[in-house]
Amino acid sequence: MKIAVYGATGMVGSQLVTEAAKRGHQVTAVSRTGREVAGASSNAAAQLGDAAAYRALAAENDVVIFSVPPSRTGESHQPFIDAHEAISETLVPARVFIVGGAGATEVDGVRLFNIPGFPEEYKPEARTMGEVLDLYTSASGLDWTMLAPAPVIAPGEPTGNIVLGNDSPAGDHVSTGDFAVAALDEIETPAHQHRRFTVASA
Repeated sequence: MKIAVYGATGMVGSQLVTEAAKRGHQVTAVSRTGREVAGASSNAAAQLGDAAAYRALAAENDVVIFSVPPSRTGESHQPFIDAHEAISETLVPARVFIVGGAGATEVDGVRLFNIPGFPEEYKPEARTMGEVLDLYTSASGLDWTMLAPAPVIAPGEPTGNIVLGNDSPAGDHVSTGDFAVAALDEIETPAHQHRRFTVASA
């Protein structure tokens, strides 16, 4: 399978590249600089909002993974939202897989960022990822899936024990290795098409 990974130099993206390559997939590592990423078969330079580059990658690959968070340095999140709106409205032959955010998951139908006590500093990103999820949920004709991590995600190897959930957190924490395993399991054997699911380390 041919897989393009946006955000391939990041904490989660690099682990996704590693896991996909380990399983024998042909991986294109996509980043703003196009720098080489261990395990990738090729590298590409592209911005999230570059529609032409996205269409080209989606034509050349079976799956396009987006592992790119919104800005965490105070800039407006609107360009990030606009980019995902364009992606959600562009029909491509590739499947689209989005790395979601834990803050936009739900407990009893209420998104975490609306629950009292949710840290204020994480609310902007959580709200943005909630908007992004809504864009894909409203999309028509696009083959997409979103995987959201547990509230705490940190670097770590696969443990061999993961728990999946639907819209609610599946647990308190997940390693990047376990997250990547769940992502590639879904990519290889789709079970959550057109919706979000969650993962945690057992």
